[in-house]
Amino acid sequence: MNKTRPAPDLWLFLCILGLLTIGMVMVYSAGSVLAFHDYGDSFYFVKRQLLFAVLGLVAMFFTANIDFRVWKKYAKLGLIVCFVLLVIVLIPGVGVVRGGARSWLGISSFGIQPSEFMKLGMILFLSKWLSSEEWDITSFGKGLLPPLGLMGLAFGLIMLQPDLGTGTVMMGAAMMIIFTAGARLRHLGLLGLAGAAGFVGLIIAAPYRLKRITAFLDPWSDPLGAGYQIIQSLYAIGPGGLGGLGLGMSRQKYSYVPEPQTDFIFSILAEELGFIGGLIVLLLFLILVWRGMRVAMTIPDRFGSLLAVGIVGMVAVQVVINIGVVIGLMPVTGITLPLISYGGSSLTLMLTALGILLNLSRYAR
Repeated sequence: MNKTRPAPDLWLFLCILGLLTIGMVMVYSAGSVLAFHDYGDSFYFVKRQLLFAVLGLVAMFFTANIDFRVWKKYAKLGLIVCFVLLVIVLIPGVGVVRGGARSWLGISSFGIQPSEFMKLGMILFLSKWLSSEEWDITSFGKGLLPPLGLMGLAFGLIMLQPDLGTGTVMMGAAMMIIFTAGARLRHLGLLGLAGAAGFVGLIIAAPYRLKRITAFLDPWSDPLGAGYQIIQSLYAIGPGGLGGLGLGMSRQKYSYVPEPQTDFIFSILAEELGFIGGLIVLLLFLILVWRGMRVAMTIPDRFGSLLAVGIVGMVAVQVVINIGVVIGLMPVTGITLPLISYGGSSLTLMLTALGILLNLSRYAR
């Protein structure tokens, strides 16, 4: 192992801070109208986001300064805790229902979302499991099926809430780890077909998901129902043009785009800051992914490499899905934009994970 670098990757660190700063500004701008209408305080969302940002930055500083190999020792325990929380949240009267999903544990408006923590728990455990020299991932029955079964169990518990978006992000990041660990493309191709069939089954099983698919293909077929979110999002992006209407000047945040501070915050950003503002955000995410993958390719430790791939994959999958939904390229799934959207559990978890990535960058060549 090489001598540790005196500091984490500077580009990676600056991208995280840049995206977090943009997120704080946009949470206030996008959510101020709704916050004033519902809570009588236009700063309601940004004050809470600032609190979780501080907690997340403390967690990021902690994980950035803890040797990443420490997490290998606690990966199994962490995964068990995540599974226990996923079971507890499903108990009526214990789990809190928000947005139609029983996904929260907490008191009043404060709470945690166990499915968010399962994403990192699964990444840590799979990285440890598949980094073992004794594990032959090229074998379908003995090497590939056990981790897939574990992932399927976690995905099933998340879907009981139900929370398809978070489950999809977890599965996407986990599959990137499995691919990087050396799974055969033939096996992954067959799994892809099986996954597609299962996805179709999930859509058919829940009528509201089928409505989202049809709305994605033709939102104007139900402009006041399933297609409403996509249409209003596009109405926000279109007038933004090259430079935007100006910070705070969005019209769609006035009760047109639902929950503009969370899933559709990028549409408000594009309306106010235009193509240039949206491009800056995308470039920051691209640099973050590039520097993260550079860490994964150059760190001389298999566990560290797989861990970096999983964390970067979690960010990348979430960004692609969120922006794909906002611009009408994907069905609505209810996924936030990392570091930008309002949300305590997601922000704290993301900063914690990125802190681990910063620590990994200390060891990269």
